Amino acid sequence: MIDIRPVAHPIGKILTVIGAMMVAPMAVDWWHGDPHWVVFLQSAVLTMVSGVMLAVATAGRYDHLTLHQAFLLTSGIWLVLPAFGALPFMLGEPDASFTDAMFESMSGFTTTGTTVFPELDDLARGIHLWRAILHWAGGLGIVVVAMVFLPVMKVGGMQFFRSEGFDTLGKVLPRAGQIAGEMTQLYLILTGACLVTYLMLGMTGFDAVVQAFSTISTGGFSNYDASFGAFLGPAQWASSVFMILASVPFIRMVQLMRGQARPLWRDIQVRAYLRWICYAVIIILLYRVLWLGQVDHPEAMLRTTVFNVVSTFSGTGFANEDVTRWGHLPLMVLVIVGLIGGCTGSTGCSVKIFRYLVLFEAVRAQIRRMHSPHRVYPLRYDGQPLDQDVVDSVMAFFTLFFLTFGLLIVGLSLTGLHPRTALTAAWTTIANIGPVWGPEVTGNGSIADFPELAKWMMTLGMFLGRLELISVLVLLLPRFWRG
Repeated sequence: MIDIRPVAHPIGKILTVIGAMMVAPMAVDWWHGDPHWVVFLQSAVLTMVSGVMLAVATAGRYDHLTLHQAFLLTSGIWLVLPAFGALPFMLGEPDASFTDAMFESMSGFTTTGTTVFPELDDLARGIHLWRAILHWAGGLGIVVVAMVFLPVMKVGGMQFFRSEGFDTLGKVLPRAGQIAGEMTQLYLILTGACLVTYLMLGMTGFDAVVQAFSTISTGGFSNYDASFGAFLGPAQWASSVFMILASVPFIRMVQLMRGQARPLWRDIQVRAYLRWICYAVIIILLYRVLWLGQVDHPEAMLRTTVFNVVSTFSGTGFANEDVTRWGHLPLMVLVIVGLIGGCTGSTGCSVKIFRYLVLFEAVRAQIRRMHSPHRVYPLRYDGQPLDQDVVDSVMAFFTLFFLTFGLLIVGLSLTGLHPRTALTAAWTTIANIGPVWGPEVTGNGSIADFPELAKWMMTLGMFLGRLELISVLVLLLPRFWRG
């Protein structure tokens, strides 16, 4: 029998913190004379009381987690927190149903950024700030999970990164606290730098806070129907830079803070990430110039291309114009880069650069073996040998990811969605990107008109994709509960 007390106790503590965070949007609504502040007060009290009761009921000294408890904790956090995060959406404006509220909250915590609200411009300031806080909390949480728990659980080849100093087996909770402290410090610095930059470029204080929270978490929620298109060109260039910073390995950023710049540039993931961004930008630019003949405003064309490529690559999901007007090839490029994603150990999402580099190395070695079957070709990543269990885990992840992607497409199609809508809805949820393209999508990119079953499928897709599938699906095995 699995002891769930070491799992429930940290969830209770985190839930209490989430409840305390509701005070910020409550204060904003109260300051502006919006009666909606009462809803946040009710939600905060309910969330904090539930969190405190859970933490007190499971109090004790827990110095370590078993492997089974680590799996339960990661999934439990991303189920319990979105459920309570949905309260302000249901109890007051915008008076959402449980389905819509849970979708919006899950989209926030998983930093996906897809919305069910069709009129963002009319929402209360407190709701906009709460949506941004959901992003910010979820982005920080996933960095800690990626650095502490996934290597221990050997999910998708993440055990390779235990060599980076994150060998937490047997002492998960103490190590988690240490890493969370370092990551929170870096996260606050990046958020503050992004916020100040936006203010200097002409955003209002409220707009800067919302966009900074969504940028650094690579989430994508905006307080405008026009998304980032509501802001001038210089802010879009700045956002592109911060989206890249948020989607490179945070351990390298910590080393940079300590005065060690060389590891960041020498990281094979970072170099590949920047190189592939350039490739995608060049392909789309050439298509827009040579095929569409868009040569009148070169700066705007370069800016919109870079912004949307970086936004999709990092999984942020911001938009500054309607990319569906660019043609089929640019859309295909954006779909591909969305399925690649950012770097491991960042707030970025999707498959991640690391796994593609391992895949390419394995394919290259297999081709060499076909040419010279008697020679031995050891697999290496960034100069380090790759164990077979890492390669096997990566291949298993690829298989499961694209199998789940295909099943989501089929399932969403069966709900009556247009094939293009079903494809992009499955793509955006399993890879936690944000935008959906299709005839059922509203003008601001909302999925408000989707069938309720489709929304629940997408909610499940966001949950599975953010926790890298295997860490959730293992809970469905009977032998897991017998262990």
